[in-house]
Amino acid sequence: MTALAPSLPLLHLVLGLLLSGWTLLFLFRIVLTWYPQLDLQRGLLRLVSAPTEPLLAPTRRLIQPIGGVDVTPVVWVGLVSLLRELLVGQQGLVSLLMLHSQGLA
Repeated sequence: MTALAPSLPLLHLVLGLLLSGWTLLFLFRIVLTWYPQLDLQRGLLRLVSAPTEPLLAPTRRLIQPIGGVDVTPVVWVGLVSLLRELLVGQQGLVSLLMLHSQGLA
């Protein structure tokens, strides 16, 4: 564990930013479901669609639209938020490892 200790703050930062960015992309996807006529394969919308669609497509096979509304981005916002809290939240695994390696826990 001592060999990993110096890289924990960087890991904490990178995981936090990555998971927060992913949550933001899924929130954009929620808004985009209100505009089904938009082509997500064109222009800047592709920047939102490309990283999220690999997770949304299989989830749509499990969770059908409710009242014609695709709820899978909402499911993924919840899952990514949970993962972020479990890893880098106040009591997250990486946060606690970082505190323990500094002798504060």
